[in-house]
Amino acid sequence: MDAKNPTLSLPPKPREFGFHVGGRWIATGKRETMERLSPGHDVPVTRITLCTRKDLDEAVAVARKTFDSRVWSGISGAERATVLLRAAAGIRARAEELAYWETLETGKPISQSRAEVEGAAGIYEYGAGAARCLHGDSFNNLGDKLFGIVTREPIGVVGLITPWNFPFFILAERIPFMLAAGCTIVAKPSEMTSATTLIMAEILTEAGLPDGVFNVVTGTGPEIGQAMTEHVGIDQISFTGSTAVGRHALLASATNFKKAGLEMGGKSPQVVFADANLDDAADGVVFGICHNAGQCCVSGSRLIVEKSVADEFEKLLVEKFARVRIGDPLDPSTQLGAIVSTAHNEKILGYIRKGGEEGARLACGGESVASKAGRFIHPTLLADVTNDMAVAREEIFGPVLTMITFTTRDEAIAIANDSVYGLAASVWTSNLDKALGTIRRIQAGRTWINTTIAGGPEMPIGGFKQSGIGRDTGMYGVEEYMEVKSIHIALGGRDHWVS
Repeated sequence: MDAKNPTLSLPPKPREFGFHVGGRWIATGKRETMERLSPGHDVPVTRITLCTRKDLDEAVAVARKTFDSRVWSGISGAERATVLLRAAAGIRARAEELAYWETLETGKPISQSRAEVEGAAGIYEYGAGAARCLHGDSFNNLGDKLFGIVTREPIGVVGLITPWNFPFFILAERIPFMLAAGCTIVAKPSEMTSATTLIMAEILTEAGLPDGVFNVVTGTGPEIGQAMTEHVGIDQISFTGSTAVGRHALLASATNFKKAGLEMGGKSPQVVFADANLDDAADGVVFGICHNAGQCCVSGSRLIVEKSVADEFEKLLVEKFARVRIGDPLDPSTQLGAIVSTAHNEKILGYIRKGGEEGARLACGGESVASKAGRFIHPTLLADVTNDMAVAREEIFGPVLTMITFTTRDEAIAIANDSVYGLAASVWTSNLDKALGTIRRIQAGRTWINTTIAGGPEMPIGGFKQSGIGRDTGMYGVEEYMEVKSIHIALGGRDHWVS
């Protein structure tokens, strides 16, 4: 099988990767390696290099030298846009390859991977437009003898740490904006899902990105990720992952006052009012918890439904959950794929058991799917949940939905906000005034009305409270990787201070 033109069958042997620094592949050599088993098939599909701290130091040095050379930071936005557009075309040219390896490493359905790859190409196209729209400000109200200019300049070298659940799409929500700003990058993907990040390095080089602008070092979080957050040669960290690990990243970054952008965990509410189109709402809620097998930071895992329709809505959910197609991630008809690892599978099942011990009622699901290979969990609905239960407060990160009832809008909002998280939220109602009035009071950075997990690169993403710091995508996402400089220009002769 040609790795660049795969068929929908398992590879005969693992695809081996070195790492990518300075525009070239670096062989594994004597370094240790790690194999990745496909979560849906339990066969080894990739083998990556476990880079050392010395490798990271060298990658950071290359990124710094490249930034200081101004080969990227000093060119026009139009020139950057040209490279980003070529990158988008390169993604589309290798779309099937990218989707294939994304599915093999993550366990997500191939149909989802294909959609994410196309969506990623669109984000690079948006980034190209953003690169051309960057501008400063001028101030002509400082008097006749002073004129002011404010410029936005790239922050420098960015350390990019991405998670295992959306390795290619989250990469696309970061790279185009960093590049549009003029930064150089050292990226560390999850050791479980590194393939598409490494392929993207090749695509960017082929698109004409100068050597040393985008560099990839592979390895574990405790070894390479921790070193990145502490590294004095990195000006900013962009981290996506759990709140627990994000807290460590923030503390480590603070030791050298490094700017940190964090997108972390969530326990996102889906508020369903009695006047909603219940069939539409049920479909949206099911999608929201089954997308990526619930391994999604914005999953609507906390259902808050009006008590008068709770029984009816529960029946709709159970019926729809039963029709979700679970199976081989390489099968285009599959809707719900595999759980990323055995340990995570056990964690999810443990939460389901804990919910029962706390008094929740198992309405459907609650167990693993019988399968010859891989790890799959039936979509699970826990009813009769109260917001003080662990299953309602802690991020499960699996296809497990908890159902809480309310009687008044104020009660629904209070339940929604009673969380340390504030990443996302959805409201379902036929009354737009009620929808807007509710969503404006919910403490979350990414919200939807009568839909969920939808949007485009024009809109910013990020969380409130312990779900994050900073924003990505949109023009907000470009500005995240820039510094603001004030320039004061004296006009006319100087009134001498020394007489």
